[in-house]
Amino acid sequence: MTTPTLPGSLVPTQDERTMATLAHALQLIGGWIAPLVIFLIRRESRFVSFHALQVLLLQILNVIAILIFVVGWFGLIFSTIFLHAGSKPGNPPLAVFLVFPLFWLFIVGTNVTVLVCAIVYAVKANRGEWAEYPVLGRFARRLLKMGPGGTSV
Repeated sequence: MTTPTLPGSLVPTQDERTMATLAHALQLIGGWIAPLVIFLIRRESRFVSFHALQVLLLQILNVIAILIFVVGWFGLIFSTIFLHAGSKPGNPPLAVFLVFPLFWLFIVGTNVTVLVCAIVYAVKANRGEWAEYPVLGRFARRLLKMGPGGTSV
């Protein structure tokens, strides 16, 4: 099955497709470090830099979301400690038990989302497609100053 290419789009070489695939797949092992290395060493390739930058943006968003939830989790813990510091010792507050499953589901959900994105977009990159993450793809194209399909803006 052939993929439709836009007029004036750049057709990636096999080496570029492999490096873009690695950028997506290695995020599962190396987090943001492996795509950053690929982005820096293959900066001259528009295809590889586009895919690696999308992965970097996804990893940055993932880290920020987890940090916000961790700060919220510790805020909840410390606020309940300070609120119940003067009361008699007993059972832990109910809020901790209600929020912990939500926190756990959020962490699992973000990890599953990253896993699915890594697999789906690694396959697309291996096929030579200029596939974009839903929101991050447009932002990556804007940062790299390129149009759809790798064309110059």
